[in-house]
Amino acid sequence: MCNLYRAKRAGAEIAAIFGAAEPSFAYTGEKDFYPKSKAPVVIERDGGRALAEMTWGFPPPPSSKAPVTNVRNLSSPFWRSALASPERRCLVPATEFCEWEGEKGAKVKRWFSVPSLPVFAFAGIWRPTAEGAAFAFLTCEPNPLVAAVHPKAMPVILPPEDYGRWLAADDDGGRALAVPFPSQLMVVD
Repeated sequence: MCNLYRAKRAGAEIAAIFGAAEPSFAYTGEKDFYPKSKAPVVIERDGGRALAEMTWGFPPPPSSKAPVTNVRNLSSPFWRSALASPERRCLVPATEFCEWEGEKGAKVKRWFSVPSLPVFAFAGIWRPTAEGAAFAFLTCEPNPLVAAVHPKAMPVILPPEDYGRWLAADDDGGRALAVPFPSQLMVVD
């Protein structure tokens, strides 16, 4: 699963790309995001978009210790309330995401990006927690490019024309967007 990504643009630039208000926190774009990292996300707030800072990973269910960062089973009761509520949807800005390739002890990072988009967005969900807001992003079956490295899943990358739909759609309309991004529009390094 994707547990490493980047958003290599400053907060003000990310806000401008997504039509969001300027962030109230400093973000330079110089950070790799691992689970439990604070990261920028785009949410709907007061009739417009805002760039918020949240922690990557929902608090785990009682049977687990690690935060839950990827949403694969969209019918799971663990995700149901967040998926059903457009107010709990977010866009997770990214410039590239990583999957590991190779044998244990000799794994290498493979970075996937979308050259035509300086910043793209994963379909995310969020919820308030005692420590502040937390987010996770949806995953789906991988496209052929990602499957060659990671055959289990890939993040749901939304085309820009679907950003508003993801943030506002009813439950079924939102779930319909959980499809692989076209591999011919991506590259891997």
